[in-house]
Amino acid sequence: EIEKTIDRVLPTVSAVRGIATVMQIGTSVYRKIFNKSGTDSGWVGENETRPNTATAQMAGQDYQVMELYAQPAATQALLDDSFVNIADWLANEVGIVFAEQEGLAFVSGDGNQKPKGITAYGTVADATFAASPGSNWGKLGYIATGGASSFAATDQADCLIAIPDALKTGYQPTARWLMTRKTRAAVRKFKLSTGEYIWQPGLLSDRPDELLGKPVVIDDNMPDVGAGAYPIAFGDFKRGYLIVDRVGIRVLRDPLTPKPYVLFYTTKRVGGGVQNFEAIKLMKFAAS
Repeated sequence: EIEKTIDRVLPTVSAVRGIATVMQIGTSVYRKIFNKSGTDSGWVGENETRPNTATAQMAGQDYQVMELYAQPAATQALLDDSFVNIADWLANEVGIVFAEQEGLAFVSGDGNQKPKGITAYGTVADATFAASPGSNWGKLGYIATGGASSFAATDQADCLIAIPDALKTGYQPTARWLMTRKTRAAVRKFKLSTGEYIWQPGLLSDRPDELLGKPVVIDDNMPDVGAGAYPIAFGDFKRGYLIVDRVGIRVLRDPLTPKPYVLFYTTKRVGGGVQNFEAIKLMKFAAS
């Protein structure tokens, strides 16, 4: 029951977990095989010879689970009181802490004893990525704002309009934006040349805000606006980012070490990383 409660808390606090693909695994490493270039093909006549086609560039990517822990404490007297629900108390304490830690790692984690975040991968100008996806696999394509440390001085919305166009059609239906509240505050003021705002607020409780017709997810773990920063991501995160959870959350109760407290040493094993580098695009605050 504690594990189920924690699993319910995680997506509400960790924005990336709520939009990425989450996979339960029973091992410490999950290996995903993918085709970087696609299989070649060609047209032939009925009686023409069929030459060999180019071999697909297959590659593997490992997603290793890392250990995340929390150790809340309570006095024995508090636990002895019958009105205290240990399961609810522990799940709320640990669930929020876990969600905050992994949410930060899914955005900016360096992959060292933690998941690798979206903004931690190498980047390349999207035009270069589009010209040769196979050789640039492992990097994310970016669109520059045109300003060294902010949006361009004129036509500020142009770079935002360019990002959806950089994403292939197959990723468009479920694509969404990812940014901080501070970035949202700047973007929502932009207008088209016709005077229309590019931001459409969600007026209903179950409808998210939209930017250029696509939902916006707010995650304050994303970088703030600044020179060389990547404060905005756009893409199909279900296909673009993979989170792997090692089945099971363990709780070790320790009533002996720190008397009069009882420690609840709780561990969870989780990993993550980009799985499809075509599915996510970044915005870089730079002149080019």
